[in-house]
Amino acid sequence: MEEQLAARLAEVEEAFREVEAELSRPEVASDPSRLAELGKRHSELGVIVRLLGEWRRADQDRREALELAAEDPSMAPELKRLAEERAEEMERLEGEIRRAMIPKDPNDDKDVIVEIRAAAGGDEAAIWAGDLLRMYERYAESHGFKVEPMEAMPSEAGGFTRVTIAVKGRGAYSRLKYEAGVHRVQRVPKTESQGRIHTSTATVAVLPEADEVEVEIDPADVRVDVFRSQGPGGQSVNTTDSAVRLTHIPTGLVVSVQDEKSQLQNKEKAFRILRARLLAMRQAEQRAELAGARRAQVGTGERAEKIRTYNYRENRVTDHRLGLTIKRLDEILDGDLDEFVDALAAREQAERLASG
Repeated sequence: MEEQLAARLAEVEEAFREVEAELSRPEVASDPSRLAELGKRHSELGVIVRLLGEWRRADQDRREALELAAEDPSMAPELKRLAEERAEEMERLEGEIRRAMIPKDPNDDKDVIVEIRAAAGGDEAAIWAGDLLRMYERYAESHGFKVEPMEAMPSEAGGFTRVTIAVKGRGAYSRLKYEAGVHRVQRVPKTESQGRIHTSTATVAVLPEADEVEVEIDPADVRVDVFRSQGPGGQSVNTTDSAVRLTHIPTGLVVSVQDEKSQLQNKEKAFRILRARLLAMRQAEQRAELAGARRAQVGTGERAEKIRTYNYRENRVTDHRLGLTIKRLDEILDGDLDEFVDALAAREQAERLASG
């Protein structure tokens, strides 16, 4: 094991001992948030400490086998094979240790808010936004996540000009964060009599959901407006001012929600979306500070980059970040995204390992 890694592991062991000492203090036991924070840290460090213990035992076995082989030539071939096996085990464990030490995305375990907006392509873009919504709902269901409607602006032609859902479940963000960006579809619209292929796009933003502790919002910083809910074409769909628009004055962020009949429920959902957007904005700023001008596409909700193309005529979906094409369009639109997600997760892990 190289000296730099050994030094980092010594720091991990020291941190693990400090966390264990903290957990044994009576005042920590009476502080649920501190207890949860330390418990999570203890679990993360514990994985590395356990692997390091296994590596040391394998190293000890290897050394003892080589010493015995030198003392007893008749057993040398068998003992040297044992030493080689333990050396291979040490190599495997070192790889696991390195992977376990990769800094984790702090948002990975969070629930998420997914915002889908029709972009280029008019009515067909709105229909495409509806297709993407169905794809994510099916994907969430297949992973045991719960989907909660948050906000919807239906289009007269079908689909949505804008639609927002919350996806709840441990690890929801870790699976959906790679979907942020521009999704392009190439197909013949149902309204197209000449059979010509049209290209349309929709944008997807994936925001980790923030709780009130993470993002405190001063009520004085938010202007709250209420109005009557509007349906497709702008017609009023109810007779009470139940729709809510929040304007966050310091940032200029605006959130409108009108799905629920209750003004209180719409206000609660609007504040959840606003907190998520503020958290994403803060984390994007932190990434920019750490990485200079470079800002990661993953998880920021930026729309500048086309990430995937769905071609109906050729029955293919191409992820441009990976250069990966899968010819199972129907299955992917039915929520079978794991091949893309797993490949993107593996790429992210490799990049984190290389930079660590």
